[in-house]
Amino acid sequence: QVQLVESGGGLVQAGGSLRLSCAASGRTTASGTMGWFRQAPGKEREFVAATKWSSSITWYADSVKGRFTISRDNAKNTVYLQMSSLKLEDTAVYYCAADRSGIFSNVARTYDYWGQGTQVTVSS
Repeated sequence: QVQLVESGGGLVQAGGSLRLSCAASGRTTASGTMGWFRQAPGKEREFVAATKWSSSITWYADSVKGRFTISRDNAKNTVYLQMSSLKLEDTAVYYCAADRSGIFSNVARTYDYWGQGTQVTVSS
């Protein structure tokens, strides 16, 4: 089992910044993928960004490219999502997800474990 705990959400004005953290514990794997997804009210969960514990490779949704940065601290088993130039449409619950198999994916169903989510609200 892998446990994921997100933190760092909150209320921010448009144009502002937030940093989300996802602390992983349990049976994480060195080859695993870590992803961030988000879900706005009435919408499906959508991919935001992904990276791997063993590589600097990253993948971003077009909607956040150039504004969000995913990173990880292997010593702390923590993945971060630095969000800048936030827009109203970034408002959502943000979820951290872990895949233990090493698949590098932007598809939610390929991830094995999920955090409880953290609310990000961008105001005008």
